[in-house]
Amino acid sequence: MVTLAWIPLLPALGALTLGVFGIRFFPKRLTALLACTTLTLSFVVSAFSVWQLVKLPAGEARVLEFTLGAWLPAMASPTSHGIGSFGVDWALRLDALSAVMILMVTFVASLIHIYATAYMDHEEPGAYARFFTYLNLFVFFMLTLVLGANFFVLFVGWEGVGLCSYLLIGYWYQKNSAANAGRKAFIVNRIGDWGFLLGVLLVFMTTGSVDFYAVRAAVEHMPIETTTFATLSAACLLLFVGATGKSAQLPLFVWLPDAMEGPTPVSALIHAATMVTAGVYLLCRNAMLFSHAPQVLEIVAVVGALTAIVSACIGLVQTDIKRVLAYSTVSQLGYMFLAAGVGAYGAAMFHLVTHAFFKALLFLGSGSVIHGMSGEQDMRHMGGLRVFLPITAVTMTIGALAIAGIFPFAGFFSKDEILAQAFANNRPLWVLGVITAAMTSFYTWRLVALTFLGSRREAAPAHDAHGAHGGGHGHGDHGHHAPHESPIAMTGPLMVLAAGATLIGWFGMPPVWGGSAFEHFIEPVIATGAHGGEGGGHLSHATEWTLMIFSVTVALAAIWLAQRMFVQKPAIADAMAARFSTAHRWLTDKLYFDELYGATVVAGTYAVSRLSFWFDRTVVDGLVNGSAAMTVFSSWLSALIDRRGVDGVVNGVGNTLHDASFGFRRMHTGLTQNYALAMVLGVVVFVGVYLVVR
Repeated sequence: MVTLAWIPLLPALGALTLGVFGIRFFPKRLTALLACTTLTLSFVVSAFSVWQLVKLPAGEARVLEFTLGAWLPAMASPTSHGIGSFGVDWALRLDALSAVMILMVTFVASLIHIYATAYMDHEEPGAYARFFTYLNLFVFFMLTLVLGANFFVLFVGWEGVGLCSYLLIGYWYQKNSAANAGRKAFIVNRIGDWGFLLGVLLVFMTTGSVDFYAVRAAVEHMPIETTTFATLSAACLLLFVGATGKSAQLPLFVWLPDAMEGPTPVSALIHAATMVTAGVYLLCRNAMLFSHAPQVLEIVAVVGALTAIVSACIGLVQTDIKRVLAYSTVSQLGYMFLAAGVGAYGAAMFHLVTHAFFKALLFLGSGSVIHGMSGEQDMRHMGGLRVFLPITAVTMTIGALAIAGIFPFAGFFSKDEILAQAFANNRPLWVLGVITAAMTSFYTWRLVALTFLGSRREAAPAHDAHGAHGGGHGHGDHGHHAPHESPIAMTGPLMVLAAGATLIGWFGMPPVWGGSAFEHFIEPVIATGAHGGEGGGHLSHATEWTLMIFSVTVALAAIWLAQRMFVQKPAIADAMAARFSTAHRWLTDKLYFDELYGATVVAGTYAVSRLSFWFDRTVVDGLVNGSAAMTVFSSWLSALIDRRGVDGVVNGVGNTLHDASFGFRRMHTGLTQNYALAMVLGVVVFVGVYLVVR
């Protein structure tokens, strides 16, 4: 179906046009129109393609494909089963899973583009066009990632979003903090990508293919590696390393909070709705593969749960509004990995979708606050903004209730399903999940309370035009002004996302309410042959009701506690910070992960570099220079022998003969009497010798 090619191609054409012509020639209005139009058209084409897909009979045959042609021609290659044929087509595939992703990506990205037209309006036309070039290019790679029919097409998108993340995080490259954050994101992602690529190669060695459906068919008939850690487990573990880097899981999560140095639309697009969810998508896309490696799934679940609770702890004390949301993103991604780790792939994907709505809403809402506060990002300098920013306040409150898991907002449905599956399959991880949920509700309502509730607090003076304070917003160049609501181009997307965060959850109702239409739709893709793609545990209706009521109660209790500590009696928060000053300092300093990596990985890398330099200069160069010196010495010695020995002997013989010739020449006088005398003397000598020896 050639229509599939237009879904990523439209934003690619937008990026190409803006990159070639827009940066030099386009006014900002034309740039904004072109960037938003390409994304909107991509969403329309996506919706049409999904409609075509839905008309097909339900089941594994519900697939649309488009193959541009052979990318890597078939060649003989060894596999674990003998010599196989390694070839890769540039192929796009639309099934239930990729349908969900393209609708979510294009819809949310379109809203973020519209929002960015106003948020970035302070930029010069060339920089404005450069920003939207990067945004369009990012969406192109993300759509390539989710539509790829095989690992290698997905890998192109995977690397592309990493590149665009570097460009967008470091958009204000004049700032050292932004440039460093971009490099940090790029390097950390490369560590994960190393594992991803090795995992793909191992998958091919095991199954003889890199096509997702062919891999699934091959793995389906292989034994589950329950007691052994064999090839499939190794491949899954390497793929998980790649997912860990892209989706910011322990220990590779340190890049995402620093990524807040980029403009707020970048935070909403890359770090809420698209790029960071690529790792979760990878796991769910290969549900059959991972389900045959249960030991790896246990690792996935544990890493996800630990990531969720560690990042939630750090988020409790952050004061930068965007950094609170950054650690919240890491925590929510941990929830998704926890779900995938217990086999609840459908719950992981549904939380991915609901998270895209409420987290994009919260990030864009924070950008609206920053815009209204003339660049301020520290929540301690806010308060009482509900009066000045009513639309932003209401929409962000909806997003906060959604992420807290309060009924009837979207987060209630997706988070409840994750906790239910964790309860059914792994009680200790369920406990961690509940504690994380409580902390999420607490720090999210703390954000709302410090920003919108209570009394107005005086803001600090504004900063430079490129947002030297905090995350780099670029709205601090006009000095301090009274707080004001953002324009409709910014508040409009907030209202649409708030509606989504309110309504989208009803597509994933719990089993006790009739079951999830969302999970039923994607089940043919994520099914593993056992339990319909979900975890192995099943809960009674009474248990489901109990868990739902319990989770909402915990969330409401955490919200009440945050309201009391930061609105009604702020002195409690100050007293708690003073009493537990050591823990507060550790959390404020992000548990010193950056310092730990700096003292180990970074310092170790520098040490290895210095050792390598010394070895190169001393040993390698020493050998080379020593060889050169020996060559010079041997050349001098050879020249000496040649000059003094060989030439001396030859010249000596010549000189001897030359000198001897003078004596012989004196004997040849040309006089007959001399010759006669010589003859007589010769005869006399001969006769004398004869007589003597006789």
